[in-house]
Amino acid sequence: MLDDPAIGRETMSRLSKPSLLLALIGALAVAICCGSEPPQASNDQYPIQEGDGISDRVIKTDEEWQQILTPEQYEVTRMKGTEPPFTGKFCDFHEQGTYTCVCCGNALFSSEAKFDSGTGWPSFWAPISDQSIKTAIDTSFGMVRTEVMCRRCDAHLGHVFEDGPAPTGLRYCINSVALDFIEIGNEQ
Repeated sequence: MLDDPAIGRETMSRLSKPSLLLALIGALAVAICCGSEPPQASNDQYPIQEGDGISDRVIKTDEEWQQILTPEQYEVTRMKGTEPPFTGKFCDFHEQGTYTCVCCGNALFSSEAKFDSGTGWPSFWAPISDQSIKTAIDTSFGMVRTEVMCRRCDAHLGHVFEDGPAPTGLRYCINSVALDFIEIGNEQ
């Protein structure tokens, strides 16, 4: 709705914050009622099973996560934060390999699906497997977006948008701090 060219800046500036919030909620309700789905609908239809590449769910307390993650990793992955654009180590990174979850090591994205979106965050047109991630509607900050999370440990990774390249048309916009990288040849 915020990107809708039919709704000009003048109209948006006249709406009060409560009115804008109600309009966003209404737009979401219409989308749900009309059967519209966010990009890459929630993967809850794929229960985690043995043999799907995810051995066990990783569940830790906040205190345990704080002990193993840096403050920035914790803020992004556990508190749903966002690193500043163009600051992450994988933004302008071109090595060949696999991007994994910094929290649990789950394989998330292949370097073959990475592209330069110009947004300031690593972007991918597809996950390594539909079983490696899950999505949810995120209505924070007065926007309706689709959050991307690690299926194994529920770490917040970023968001997915419908403005990516072929073949999927999707752009998984992921925080570098939520990722580790395994170079081809260094797999275990």
